[in-house]
Amino acid sequence: MTLQHSGAYATTAGVPAQPQMPVRGLRKALGVPVLRDLRDRSGRSPRRLMFAAGDVVVVSGLPGSGKSTLIRRAASGRRIDSQDTRDRWDARMPAFLPYGVYRPLVRIAHYTGLRRALRSGESVVVHDCGTQAWVRRWLAREARRRGRALHLVLLDVPPKVARQGQRERGRDVSGYAFARHRRGVGRLIGDAESGRVPSGVSSVVLLDRDAATVLSRVGFLEG
Repeated sequence: MTLQHSGAYATTAGVPAQPQMPVRGLRKALGVPVLRDLRDRSGRSPRRLMFAAGDVVVVSGLPGSGKSTLIRRAASGRRIDSQDTRDRWDARMPAFLPYGVYRPLVRIAHYTGLRRALRSGESVVVHDCGTQAWVRRWLAREARRRGRALHLVLLDVPPKVARQGQRERGRDVSGYAFARHRRGVGRLIGDAESGRVPSGVSSVVLLDRDAATVLSRVGFLEG
């Protein structure tokens, strides 16, 4: 994985990242998964996150944290965003019908599209809140099946800021669901801060809102 900003490169465990070394090569050189904390960098965050061609990148965080905004603005490769799936179903459903009624159909459509993308062998960027461990296990298994790596880009945004993001898009998450997401995302962030990486994940990148805003590209190196 390459992190590029003004000619400087971030480091992992004191070892400089090689400018053209994708994360699989760096992981092999270090012998461990890669952890990068890009929070609180006062404008020194990288403008690009580059991964090996064919890898799978999962963008996780609280609802309203800016996952969809980041993916739409910066991600290259094939993009699978659950919000896009919901938007398509919302446009087809009667306005009076609550989302909860057809939510299971939206989830089925999302995971069906994700499965097709994974089976295609393309580089894929996935929007996922990160609270479902079985989704990460599935993605890790599919990445291994095609000889590629799974990466986690984790947005660390305060709950109040995430709630404001929900209000701005007009889609508040219920208190119960939001609390569940807070627990799940909080565990992921806490594990990363302690040096623990989810099983099957090759790298974790921690971003705050400022670091996410600076990013102009989340992409893939040429194969």
